[in-house]
Amino acid sequence: MQKLNKFIILFGLFLLISCSQTYENLINNSHYPQDKLSKNLLDAYKDLAVFEATQMHDWNSAKLYSEKALAAASGKKILPQEISYWKINNHKISDLNKSYDNLMVIYDDAVLLDPYNLAIAITSIDCWSEQEEEGWQEWDINKCKKKFIQAMHNIYNKINDRNKKKEDKKVNLTVDDLKIQKNDVTLVTENIKNEVLQIIYFDFDKSNLSSVSLKEIKNFIHKNNGKINKYVIVGHTDTIGSKEYNKKLSLERAKAVKKILIKTGININNISIFGRGEDKLMIKTHDEIANPLNRRAEISPLN
Repeated sequence: MQKLNKFIILFGLFLLISCSQTYENLINNSHYPQDKLSKNLLDAYKDLAVFEATQMHDWNSAKLYSEKALAAASGKKILPQEISYWKINNHKISDLNKSYDNLMVIYDDAVLLDPYNLAIAITSIDCWSEQEEEGWQEWDINKCKKKFIQAMHNIYNKINDRNKKKEDKKVNLTVDDLKIQKNDVTLVTENIKNEVLQIIYFDFDKSNLSSVSLKEIKNFIHKNNGKINKYVIVGHTDTIGSKEYNKKLSLERAKAVKKILIKTGININNISIFGRGEDKLMIKTHDEIANPLNRRAEISPLN
């Protein structure tokens, strides 16, 4: 028993020294990444490593983040840890798995269009997963999760901006379209053809709004206060599920945004909603393909 305890102590010291050496290498040496993504990853992982080492005294996490920072500095392709790497309760894994999949879908586009927010998304989902594994620091869990969602929304917007240059992304609904769902919309007496001013993104198979989305809607209303008389909100989905189900889900997404507009003071009679389902994809995909950019609601003026 005494030998076993001695072995455990020596093994623990070995791990601590190993962790410390990796961390010291990161902190005490200069590193010169060759591209923007690697530079952003180095900086973000270094911040996490310093926090874990100096504030939390968690040398295992400090070692992981130090290793990833050094790998980024050497120019290696860095991905977040697969969610199965972490020991997380099953009821908390679903959101992380979906978020990881969303990140993988837009990874290649983000490398070119928004390496800064890609680095934030990669490091934040690692941070979110690590904090979920520890399972007691709710404030840190929510902080990392919110940073991830915000970074992903920023990337979605960059991809959408690029797509706008390739294709005219205007709402084009007719009165006949609206009559299909007349019980759920405020009918208008003219065709709708206005530029999309705000896009709100949703999680897979969800119509509830994240705190990031709520903030975006409120900022949009504040920015356009007095400039827009009437609004039209169009909900969309990706191609997972039946067309009938997606039509209903897209309408629920439009309704969710409508509720927030009403709460901010917009007259209910000045808001029209419509659900397009999977009929107008932002990113063209085959059937039964999940894509986070297609899970959205678009807000446009109806003047």
